[in-house]
Amino acid sequence: MDVKVSNLYDEQKLPLLHNMEIAEPQRNLFHRAINQTCKSTAHLANLLPTGTVLSFQLLSPIFTNQGKCDHVTQLMTLSLLSLCGASCFLLCFTDSFKDNKGNICYGFATFKGLWIIDGSATLPHELDAKYQLRFIDFMHAIMSILVFSAIAMFDHNVVNCFFPSPSDEMREILTALPVGIGVFCSMLFVAFPTHRHGIGFPLSTN
Repeated sequence: MDVKVSNLYDEQKLPLLHNMEIAEPQRNLFHRAINQTCKSTAHLANLLPTGTVLSFQLLSPIFTNQGKCDHVTQLMTLSLLSLCGASCFLLCFTDSFKDNKGNICYGFATFKGLWIIDGSATLPHELDAKYQLRFIDFMHAIMSILVFSAIAMFDHNVVNCFFPSPSDEMREILTALPVGIGVFCSMLFVAFPTHRHGIGFPLSTN
């Protein structure tokens, strides 16, 4: 009797478990894909100046009044986004090197070489060609602005500030556009990596 009851219980239990195993991946597949994409896009912050990203994350709730904006806070938030975007753009043209004493010296890349900011060291002329300004630098600067824009659109305070009641179409755009920017810039950063170690980026090992 116990064996029959056990077999009957297993027969009733197996289809339920089987259906759950099929339904659970189907239900969570979309969420896992979205979460993974968002994580990949968030990792792009590593390609931006650290100080700029931290400043934005710190000041965003304050400038946006936690997403409850009026005309003044909208202007302040727009100014914050503009300054952070300009910082991401300009800092892509900075680079660093180690002098004879092992100190890290920073400078701006020019068409003639690296212009040292504080003038405490002089870059050897034979290394000028290595630090010259190139087209790839402008490409990375533009991509940095795009990546920062994607990160800003993932910030709920910024989105609520400018789009407090978005339509369904706008909500889809705000969801899909940052992901698209992240995927596009990820491919470009991988295909055309930068070798500069500027302000806010990993230090030069040269």
